[in-house]
Amino acid sequence: KDLSAWLRNSYTTNRKFLARTAEKMPEEFYGLRPGAQPEVRTFGQLIGHLANFNFRWCSDAKGEKNPMEETDFEKLTAKADLVKALNGALAYCDGAYATLTDANSMDMVQGTRDDGTKVPVLRVSRLISNFAHNNEHYGNLVTYMRIKSIVPPSSEPR
Repeated sequence: KDLSAWLRNSYTTNRKFLARTAEKMPEEFYGLRPGAQPEVRTFGQLIGHLANFNFRWCSDAKGEKNPMEETDFEKLTAKADLVKALNGALAYCDGAYATLTDANSMDMVQGTRDDGTKVPVLRVSRLISNFAHNNEHYGNLVTYMRIKSIVPPSSEPR
């Protein structure tokens, strides 16, 4: 397989786990924060954070303005709103991964930093970062689920 096919397949598997996790976690646990440190995100804030970054990094990869640039999904608290935000972000990203080829993967695009400044990055590096970030936070979400004795999607019977 080529790099673009590997990345697309890896993203697709992970995005299914993320979407299923958001659906599977009961709303009563969306405020779950392991430990008492306020800087540790709640389960819901993690879902919102993932929505924010999928819109940001996939818009960079697409060479488009972030359609949700003015929205901070981490501020949402209702499960239905957060599930909708994450599913919208993942659906938006699907297009970036679907059109990725080995030929266009090395195109330079404008990456967006946390402060909003733009920096040149390779299209594929933006999408690898997005996939890695999703996977990293899926690992966090698994821990939140396990704390509540909920089997995460990646451990469900196939």
